[in-house]
Amino acid sequence: MAIDPRAIRRVAFASVIGATVEWYDFFLYGVVAGIVFNKLYFPANDPLVSTLLAYSTFAVGFVTRPLGGVIFGHFGDRIGRKSALILTLIIMGISTAGVAFVPTYAQIGIWAPILLLSLRVLQGIGLGGEWGGAVLMAYEYAPPAQRGLYASLPQIGLSIGLCLASGMVASLSRLLPEAAFLSWGWRIAFGASLGLVLIGLYIRAKVMETPEFIALKRNRREAKIPFIDMMTRYRGAVVLGMGARYIDGVFFNIFAVFSIGYLTQHISMSRTDALLGVMIAAGVMCFFIPLFGSMSDKLGRARVYFWGSLICGVSVFPAFWLIEMQPASTLLIWAAIVVPFGIFYAMVYGPEAALFAELFDAEVRYTGISFVYQFSGIFASGLTPIIATILMRLNGGKPWTVCAYVLFSALISALSVRAIERKRAGAFDAVVHARS
Repeated sequence: MAIDPRAIRRVAFASVIGATVEWYDFFLYGVVAGIVFNKLYFPANDPLVSTLLAYSTFAVGFVTRPLGGVIFGHFGDRIGRKSALILTLIIMGISTAGVAFVPTYAQIGIWAPILLLSLRVLQGIGLGGEWGGAVLMAYEYAPPAQRGLYASLPQIGLSIGLCLASGMVASLSRLLPEAAFLSWGWRIAFGASLGLVLIGLYIRAKVMETPEFIALKRNRREAKIPFIDMMTRYRGAVVLGMGARYIDGVFFNIFAVFSIGYLTQHISMSRTDALLGVMIAAGVMCFFIPLFGSMSDKLGRARVYFWGSLICGVSVFPAFWLIEMQPASTLLIWAAIVVPFGIFYAMVYGPEAALFAELFDAEVRYTGISFVYQFSGIFASGLTPIIATILMRLNGGKPWTVCAYVLFSALISALSVRAIERKRAGAFDAVVHARS
């Protein structure tokens, strides 16, 4: 059945907008964790301890994301992609706006971090169901020969959301005195989420369900319990997918989250300049994500992802070397962030959505890609700022053990995606042999 190109573009636009809102909400917390929450909600005599506590609540969002992936993956595979996506957007909006109104530790004591932690749990559940649905809407609407390109478009929401989050905090930091920013200025960034959510809901409500899911319902091929079906029939795909995802989570959180605290505390760079560097990299990434997504349509998902993993793993060494050698040069530090994070990382993140979607059949696809992406995020993403902070302390404040950890994750991902490629080639050969 031919699909109106205008409908495909409308779906892709709705996916990008929705994903942007969700990632803005989620990463705003990460941007603020190491510069505000460690002071206002986790005060301690040792700055390292307060920073680790703040990053721990950041990690909680990743721990709860698999739960959201399973819950909304179930409804997405049973009821529909669109309904699940509207619910996730509402949950994210309420939880993020709620952070703006949480009193500090000095005002209500231990209840302050408890409330913050509870809202972070809701954020994780919401985003856990969002990512899989957003990329599936674009993937299942797209022509087969362009699925890498269209599935990469919602991925741009990550870079736009990060750009907005870091840009918002950087602007507030520049416009307000330090005392005003710490007192109430940072709360504006969280309150602004409500406006973004309303825009996202309006656009998303106008999108129709995907043709592939409609056909699934028509033929009554839905899985009774998608999660059990996934774990029974696709265990190998789940394990390899999580391995492939390792470099994505580690590399992103080293540059988007950990680097901000590293630059401000160890390099003595201003918070505004550090955030601007991340924001510029996120803006550059917007152009390279669809480029590498489209490239995966021509060269193969696994091939692009394999080389992207290795390049990311190696590039972190010259990036941190340049920062260590030129701590007074803002432009060189920005270059050390923008090139690996804005360009090389897109080689992984661009083809990733289509790579994971092709691991599963339609009846468990929402559950499958959500679980792979979100469960692996616990160790690949959520723990990374904590691990990096500890490694820095063990190495006397130098980043080389952190770089070695990134390279290790890159090798795991490269080996995993190579195994996916071989497994897929073996399945293709088996089909050809059976037909002959």
